[in-house]
Amino acid sequence: MLIVKKFGGSSVADKERIFNVAKRCIEDYEVGNDVVVVLSAMGKTTDRLIEMARDINPKASKREMDMLLATGEQTSVALMSMAMQSLGVSAVSLNAFQVVMHTTSAYSNAKFKRIDTERIFNELEQRRIVIITGFQGVNKYDDITTLGRGGSDTTAVALAAALHADACEIYTDVEGVYTADPRVVPNAKKLKEITYDEMLELATLGAKVLHNRSVELAKKYGVQLVVRSSLNRAEGTIVKEETEMEGMLVSGVAVDKNAARIAVIGIKDEPGMAFKVFDLLAKKNINVDIILQSIGRDGTKDISFTVSRDQMDEAVKALEENHARIKAQKIEADPTVAKLSIVGAGMQTHPGVAAGMFEALYNIGVNIRMIGTSEIRVTVLVDEKDVDKAMRAAHDRFIED
Repeated sequence: MLIVKKFGGSSVADKERIFNVAKRCIEDYEVGNDVVVVLSAMGKTTDRLIEMARDINPKASKREMDMLLATGEQTSVALMSMAMQSLGVSAVSLNAFQVVMHTTSAYSNAKFKRIDTERIFNELEQRRIVIITGFQGVNKYDDITTLGRGGSDTTAVALAAALHADACEIYTDVEGVYTADPRVVPNAKKLKEITYDEMLELATLGAKVLHNRSVELAKKYGVQLVVRSSLNRAEGTIVKEETEMEGMLVSGVAVDKNAARIAVIGIKDEPGMAFKVFDLLAKKNINVDIILQSIGRDGTKDISFTVSRDQMDEAVKALEENHARIKAQKIEADPTVAKLSIVGAGMQTHPGVAAGMFEALYNIGVNIRMIGTSEIRVTVLVDEKDVDKAMRAAHDRFIED
């Protein structure tokens, strides 16, 4: 078998954990499997590098940030290779240039285009464990790029697809995918399995266990994932196309506190105004989520929407700079909100799910600011100060003990 194993930063945070990961990988290697390992930067290394950069130049270019941040993963893979070699096993570390892992040119948010597999297969044929930097690639200018925070998950899935791996295992500091964040919801349950679609919604909506683009890739290429703990031997959660858990109406509750609400107030109630607003944002690569348009009155209407909090200022600036085009009476921005979502494939065939969520929030006195839905999710915008108790209420309403 060819197995791709990905370990997050907490799993390789220090010498003890590096050797723990090395031994787990060697176990699979010694029974005859080919093993490819993808690593994140150690512990809080990426955060420390960002702080260093801000201290030197708060407005550093994204290209130079990528050059800096990629050093974290390079440190991890080199130390891991040294650890395996010290245990008597042949191993080699490779960075994105040595593989090569080709990406688009969008610094800090690049996407994979293709992966050259020749070097990896050559190393595997020599019975080496191959340890590859996560989170990074190389663009057409031969510059280092990064995939965005959490991008090592995407690296692992992309490699599993390119190598036609038999298994792709994502190791983290939790034992799998839970119905909610166990730190906020004490009675959250670990799921035995979950569909790609459900996992993608949860990852996009704030669940931190997997990078959402890794789930997109897994679904596209049929890569079955297993999420499990690097700290113990507990069975993890399988992420796949279909599950046998049809009886479960809601499979998870997620919270995204990196949210902001923007209201464009008093624009003309005429065709094309929504296009003008969202075209401006699209040209700035600003992602918009929940959208609410009011009923027109007195020849005007209001449009409200959510963006990530770190893009709020840029979105407001883009709208204000184009006042002559959209002619809004006022633009308001509120960064004190959070998104709460329930996700489950069972929603497609069960009416009344949204009403049940709204009732649960009403019972604890939480006001809903905006609502968004899809076939398998209901998302509400609430005040950030209320979101943790709202999460517990939604979980208690839908997920049985």
